[in-house]
Amino acid sequence: MKKTVIKLFVLLLIITVNTAAIGQKLMTRTGSLKFQASVPSNEEVAAENKSVSAVLDQSTGDFAALVLIKGFRFKVALMEEHFNENYMESEKFSKATLKGKIEDFDISKITNTAKDFTLKGDLTIHGKTKPVTVIVKISKAANGVTAIGLFEVKPEDFDIEIPSLVRKKIADKIKISYNFLLTK
Repeated sequence: MKKTVIKLFVLLLIITVNTAAIGQKLMTRTGSLKFQASVPSNEEVAAENKSVSAVLDQSTGDFAALVLIKGFRFKVALMEEHFNENYMESEKFSKATLKGKIEDFDISKITNTAKDFTLKGDLTIHGKTKPVTVIVKISKAANGVTAIGLFEVKPEDFDIEIPSLVRKKIADKIKISYNFLLTK
């Protein structure tokens, strides 16, 4: 009898701790990530992925996002095919991730007015990881927060080869914008 009570107590303790830990995380599976690689006077090179997953630990400021490369949609189907097969090699490198920490994050100070925070972490694209510093605008939303922002990457920093034939049609720096509604 005593062992049963102890086991029940341990089980309740584990459930309580896990529930508290889950309550600290805000997440989404429907975040939006867009990239813009167009240059003036050429065809638009842009795509959007509306199925980006992201998690924010509101007690520590730890942040992680995952995007499946094949989820990007282009206006031109052939461009999407070339993106996946020739540039991103999405069969081999199926995802991109951003893992880091939002500095000085305090959920109690988040209001309806967006506030800039600095996220420092590691960005992995095309199998290559680089340290990044990204500004994140965070504001209060129903049951969580909204995190939006913009940053740039260079294809060569992630070993993405652009053939000389189309090099002048693609920007040197790719603009990446994101929009996440992170909820409990």
